[in-house]
Parts: sequence; structure tokens; C-alpha cells
Amino acid sequence: MKYRIANDARPQVKALLAAAALSLALWFIPYAWVLSYPFQLFVTFIHEGGHALAAVLTGNSVRSLSVALDTSGLTETLTPAEGGFLSKMFISSAGYVGAMAFGALMLWLVRKRVKARFVLVGSAVIIAGLTAVFGFLVPLTNLSFSPFTVVSGALITAGLLAASKYLGPRARNFLVSFLAVQCVLNALFNLRDLLMLSINTDAPTDAKNMEMLTHIPSIFWGLFWAAVGFVIVTLALRAYAVSKDVPASQPDLPFEDSPLEV
Repeated sequence: MKYRIANDARPQVKALLAAAALSLALWFIPYAWVLSYPFQLFVTFIHEGGHALAAVLTGNSVRSLSVALDTSGLTETLTPAEGGFLSKMFISSAGYVGAMAFGALMLWLVRKRVKARFVLVGSAVIIAGLTAVFGFLVPLTNLSFSPFTVVSGALITAGLLAASKYLGPRARNFLVSFLAVQCVLNALFNLRDLLMLSINTDAPTDAKNMEMLTHIPSIFWGLFWAAVGFVIVTLALRAYAVSKDVPASQPDLPFEDSPLEV
């Protein structure tokens, strides 16, 4: 069955392409990292939040979650010393795959006409929750307080809430697309760095944790997560931009003719 870009998705696709082009430019233009720095921190929170959520869903607990100045992150979970093989695999995989899945979810929400304001507020709530629980409340019990995690989480939350309130509809839609692209591209670029670390060092990465669990080389897990992420993003883009080429009960309406977001 043939697919085509839906008429009502074309303005959104243009915004997505512009967001992707800007994201790539910020990666390769010297010193442009300063502009993308807050967004990289956002992706790190989502990455580490994926580990934390996986731990909770598998009945384990989170000892700490921290984000560092260099945009790296660390989530320490408490799992049984014996057993829990599948849950440990799930927790280790939930960072990179979770970040790409979150980006795909943002694209899907926009395609389903969920207002960008609500997506931004929802993202702010997630960052605020991670910051409050794992950056402040949990450290009170184990003395692992990370000031940068709290400060950066609070600033990102405030920025998302301010954007949801003060930006216009087009700017909000573009920002959501940009954040989604950042989640996907940052995860992919970080997987590239992960592969290099796996080949050249014994750094305690997510892939190295998987190697210790399964005795399968860490480079395999980096490639596997990249493949899974590619599938997730491909499906999300198809749902985001295309429609089946079949007769419709009514023609697609232009995006600009839909009720304006206020």
C-alpha cells in the first residue's frame, strides 16, 4: 500500500525539517554547543529518567539520579545481587532507547493535535518530578545531594513553563519539534560515543553493564540500541507525516484552517 505526506501534516513536517537542520547545525558549527547546551541537559534528564522509571517498573528502587556539568548523567539503582537478570537488562537499556522513544512520543502527540503548550507543560512536569524526587528528596536519605542537578532541573522546568505561556503557537510547535529531534539525535550521537568508549576503554557505561550481565560484547548492545531506536523513529515519522493512499470520507484539511491554539 502506498503512503504519502498528509496535507494537514505538511506545515508540521516543514517545522520538523527546520528543527532537524538547526539541530545538526548546532552540532557541527564551532562553539554552537553553547546554544544547544540546555537542550542536551534536557535529554540527559530524560535519559536518566528512563533508567529510573525502568527500575521502578521492575520493582526495584533508585538510590540516586544526577546530571553533571558536562551533560553526562548517572543513575544508581538497587537491584538484587542474585536474580533480576531481565530487570537489570531492562534498566540498562532504558536510557538510550527511552530518550529516543520520548522524542518519538512528542512527535506523535503533535501529530495527534495535542497542543504544543500541553506537551511543554507535561515535559516540565517530568523534569520537575525527577528533580524534586531524585535531586532533592532521595538525597536527603543517602547524603548524595547534587546541587547542579537541582539547579539545572529547576531552570529547565522554568524555561519549559515560560515557553508554554509566552511563545506563540508556531514557536511552541517548533520548540516541541526541536526538543523531539534533540532527544533522537542526542541519543544517536551519544550511542556513537558509547561505541567508541566500548572499543577503546573499560568505562562503566550502559553497554558495559549489559556486557557484564550477558557476556555479549558491549559494542553489540550499542548497535542493538541504535537499531531499536531507528525502528522507533521510523514508525513515529510515518505516523507523524504520512497517511495511507486510500479514498477518505472527507479531504484533509490544511493545518492552518484548524482551530487556532490559544
